[in-house]
Amino acid sequence: MSRMIAKYHIEMTIAALAPHFSERALEIIIAANLKQDSFWNQFGHDEIHYDNNAIDKGNRYINEQRGYVLATLLSPGILGAWIAFGRLLHTAQDFYAHTNYVTLWLDQYNGAPPPPPEIDPLKKELVQSPSLHSGKIYLPMDALYFIKPLRPWALKLLPKDSHGWMNLDTPDQGPKFPYAIAAATQRSTYELDLLRKLLSPEMFSRFTDK
Repeated sequence: MSRMIAKYHIEMTIAALAPHFSERALEIIIAANLKQDSFWNQFGHDEIHYDNNAIDKGNRYINEQRGYVLATLLSPGILGAWIAFGRLLHTAQDFYAHTNYVTLWLDQYNGAPPPPPEIDPLKKELVQSPSLHSGKIYLPMDALYFIKPLRPWALKLLPKDSHGWMNLDTPDQGPKFPYAIAAATQRSTYELDLLRKLLSPEMFSRFTDK
């Protein structure tokens, strides 16, 4: 049940990609990113949002979408590569809003962490930590959580490992939110750089549409 407000997915994607992609490519990538939060993707698709401790499934989903990018660029097509990359980025961005990765990173500093831009989005021992987990969806309470007047009541009934308690989807969630945004933006840049390494210069140029 992903609810990071669309504006943040848009802002992070633009910050990471705008210097590198044509306007039309960026529009399609962003649209595909936002479509991942459609109603039908909220149920039975934990891998898209890293919900319900779907850490391995989320990682496999990202790898699968990256594979679609590569496969599309081996053909004359291009649209499918942009759509797959938008899907990939949404899941990569949700990782930092829906898991406790940010908390694990901050815990290393005993209450005196560096500022958000200094977060390492892929620290190996944290990505592989047995303590890494994501919020579980407890229905109907986690659905009622999104109705603001009912939120305090829903939180009283939700366990601490719920999506309602764990999510870093909005600034309302407190001082960890800027770290989630910084990590997700850096991760978006990382995913582009990874494709730059995997693709030939000609394929990468076609992908960025520049």
